[in-house]
Amino acid sequence: MRLQLLTPLLAAVLTSSTLAQEARVFRLPFGENTTRAADGAAVCGLGKDWHAGRRAELARRLESGIVVLRGLPDPRASVAFRQDKNFWYLTGIESPGVALVLDLDRGEEVLFVAKPSAFKESWAGEIWDADDAWVRALTGIEDVRANDAGRGGNRDLLECIDALVAADPERPIWTVQTGWIALSGAYDSSVPYDQARLKDSLDGRESREEALARHLRERYADRGVEVKDLTPELWDMRVIKTPEEVEAVRRASRAAAHALREAMRSTRPGLGEWDLDALLTWQQRRAGADGPAYAPIVGSGANSLVLHYNFSSRRMRAGEVVLVDFAPEVDHFVSDVTRTWPVAGTFDERMVPIYDAVLAAQEAAIAAVRPGAAYRDIGRAATQVLRERGYSCPHGVCHSVGMAVHDPGKMGGELRPGMIFTIEPGVYDKETGIGVRIEDVVLVTEEGCEVLSADCPKSRAEIEALMAEKGILDLIDSK
Repeated sequence: MRLQLLTPLLAAVLTSSTLAQEARVFRLPFGENTTRAADGAAVCGLGKDWHAGRRAELARRLESGIVVLRGLPDPRASVAFRQDKNFWYLTGIESPGVALVLDLDRGEEVLFVAKPSAFKESWAGEIWDADDAWVRALTGIEDVRANDAGRGGNRDLLECIDALVAADPERPIWTVQTGWIALSGAYDSSVPYDQARLKDSLDGRESREEALARHLRERYADRGVEVKDLTPELWDMRVIKTPEEVEAVRRASRAAAHALREAMRSTRPGLGEWDLDALLTWQQRRAGADGPAYAPIVGSGANSLVLHYNFSSRRMRAGEVVLVDFAPEVDHFVSDVTRTWPVAGTFDERMVPIYDAVLAAQEAAIAAVRPGAAYRDIGRAATQVLRERGYSCPHGVCHSVGMAVHDPGKMGGELRPGMIFTIEPGVYDKETGIGVRIEDVVLVTEEGCEVLSADCPKSRAEIEALMAEKGILDLIDSK
């Protein structure tokens, strides 16, 4: 680490004769960040072959027809562009105003990108456009065309679809008819949002995806073209993760664990929940995260009882626990990790029975994970332990994880290798004001399971030992 690149305060901390040995907490335990090549060049997601394989699998499932997919436009807020998860899954393209048309019967692919605009790129940086010869090499899609989507016309895209429909009007058109999500998104929140907006008597807007399906139905109504929803097949594909997806979730889990370890070291009475929020965000980004998988939950005292507390507005006090549920997104895949620890660094007699019950429940659930086991039995294993100890958990114990923190696709029936989900029992005791949740991300393997977030300690002894060390905030605040 070059001291001249640090603020004067951090430089002073690291050069202090008494604290120089503690500078290790500024270093990532697994080298530099997990994924970035650090050369600023455009990339195609997890690689052109992987995304081409996803398109091939979708084509195999749908068999016949025309697939029409649109990526997202420029954001309406002053934030970095993030691509729709479904579009990225099939293309790996992180750029606005793009679209994809697949002729499933002929095996042809047409990629529409933005028209060149030097003016726009002078403000926004590199935009995938029709003049970029590297787009073909990067994506493996040879037929790359310009589209005028940025002006709302979409003439080029519609002319392509017109030609394919004219050649064979008996084939269906497939589109995604579930609302988009991007960074920090989840379908269990976006779908109700879209439905509520549609039913709102003072709004009534349909989703972007529903609008596309309706437009295509109306455009080809006289030819009897059926417009079908490919969402069920796409979501079913996402249930079993490929090795590349597993590695992406593993990277996100390592970044989450690293950040949580630093938060444990730095926690002390008098700090604000916002201090941990900021520290976690910083450490996740240093470890390669693109951003948060979901809004951070940093709840101390009574806030530890609130399942999705997102304000980070309270100062932490001795005699309390802090419950932290916060993980990042790396390469469009996320993790979901929760740890609970004592603000003052030591579990007291009120905390111990609750904490030990939740940890024992989680361990029982993890031990039950193996191919062929019933998904519902994982949660039952945890709730049985809690019940035996006089506690109960008010929420589900498991949910799928992948490109979204609550990944879509049916997880019922038997567990199969390649499934990734959380195990997160919790107890929220109003009498003591102590809320404890312990959550890890697990992968079903051929032999049993792997805890992808195992780098983050959770035994009381490990946590107390870690909290006895100096943390980043200790070093900063000591000056």
